[in-house]
Amino acid sequence: MERIVGTVVRGLRAPIFKAGDNLVQIIPDILERFYSQEHVEIGQKDVVAITESVVARTQGNYVTIGQVAEDINKDFAGKEVGVVFPILSRNRFAIILRAIASADVRKIILQLSYPADEVGNHLVSLDQVDASGLDPWKDTLTEAEYRQHFGFQKHRFTGMDYVSYYKELIEGLGKECEIIFSNSPLTILEHTPYVINCDIHTRKRTKALLNRHGAKCVRSLDDIMNQPINGSGYNETYGLLGSNKSTEEQIKLFPRECSKLVLAIQEEVRKRTGKTIEVMVYGDGAFKDPVGKIWELADPVISPGYTSGLEGTPNELKLKYLADNDFKDLSGDALRDAIRNAIHEKSDHLVGQMAAQGTTPRQLTDLLGSLCDLTSGSGDKGTPIVYIQGYFDNYTN
Repeated sequence: MERIVGTVVRGLRAPIFKAGDNLVQIIPDILERFYSQEHVEIGQKDVVAITESVVARTQGNYVTIGQVAEDINKDFAGKEVGVVFPILSRNRFAIILRAIASADVRKIILQLSYPADEVGNHLVSLDQVDASGLDPWKDTLTEAEYRQHFGFQKHRFTGMDYVSYYKELIEGLGKECEIIFSNSPLTILEHTPYVINCDIHTRKRTKALLNRHGAKCVRSLDDIMNQPINGSGYNETYGLLGSNKSTEEQIKLFPRECSKLVLAIQEEVRKRTGKTIEVMVYGDGAFKDPVGKIWELADPVISPGYTSGLEGTPNELKLKYLADNDFKDLSGDALRDAIRNAIHEKSDHLVGQMAAQGTTPRQLTDLLGSLCDLTSGSGDKGTPIVYIQGYFDNYTN
């Protein structure tokens, strides 16, 4: 009988992980129970994915606000510091801003992009900007000018006025705060040559522009906590990027050494089952909410570690293109057989071919990570491990 089910994605429940837990043993243990309870047989190129939070927790990869402040003091103690392009997030950035304000800086000039931050959180709507007559690519606003044009704006989902929230946070720690609004990173140099640029995916360009135009010291978030401070956690590649709030005084960093971990888990599963599965660590997916406009990806990458079988991009034919063009005169079994034959004979490199138009040109790990993030959620589902079968199947399998 012809199989009717293609890709199957399952969120697997797991214990609450703690620092020191051995994922190389625990993940295969969970998989053994899953295979047994659900009567699942390992297929070709099955994938098990573990959320980055679990990996970081078991590594104990945490820092305190005081440790971050100490790292910031190395370059910025006694300075007026520009904080450029932070995202609007209580979980992701507010605690980092607390650490900056806890350092021995004299003043913070906070430069916000508008109408939205880098990941799509809007301070104001595009319609409001259009009505104001402002050009966000040219016009710089003071806080007073922003209020004159837009008043107090609450975020649609969080109910926060982030301008007030961030300013009160800074001033609550005894530091003077000035807020400006501009989409040019060079605007901050009119106020101070000492800058922390907090953007994620545009950070290299921002840093290069600032350095090229006379900044005296620029550090991106990946330059902060990329080495341990007094026995703290750290991330040598991403620093504070990908971090989020753990407690009021503690930050969980993005995990380290994920490539070693996924290979070790893959090998342990192979020892126990005789089968090879692919393994990856995933963080934020990359998908845009059409209502809130947020596109989610606040981590520096979707997957910080994955096994080699997950490298590359999809190499797929568009079935509806074949049906509507190459085989438009066929139907029924003849159409099915012709399409299957086309899939069997397809090239390993379909880039540029019309029959591949409309297929998703993204890295496999980005696609899988987004699928996993949507499956596990970010709340109380309790399924930080995702098992995927049939993702690499096609119409012929």
